Amino acid sequence: MKKIKFLPKITLGKWSVVLIIVMPVFFYVGMSFVDFYESVPAGKTIPHDIMVRPGVALSMLAGLVCGIAAFFTGIIGIIRKKDHSVLVFLSTAMGFLMLLWCFAEVLFPH
Repeated sequence: MKKIKFLPKITLGKWSVVLIIVMPVFFYVGMSFVDFYESVPAGKTIPHDIMVRPGVALSMLAGLVCGIAAFFTGIIGIIRKKDHSVLVFLSTAMGFLMLLWCFAEVLFPH
């Protein structure tokens, strides 16, 4: 029976954990810019929103990319490098939820 560790030992696992920690930081930075762009309406598309509210849009996109990248680095670390640590499993699961949310937004726009 293989022992499951709490902290990752492999570089990909460490990257996955760091990316999932950085993700809410980018979201917080994006939310702090909302008051700055209070008089500017949101764009109808992502490129339009980047042009009118770059502080909000770019930081939120960076958080989104970090979450999805955490999923892929975690999956590669688990499958190829056999990094079976609790934090890698948690960061991979959170990254998967971010990827699932993106697919839901594309498939079912509102």
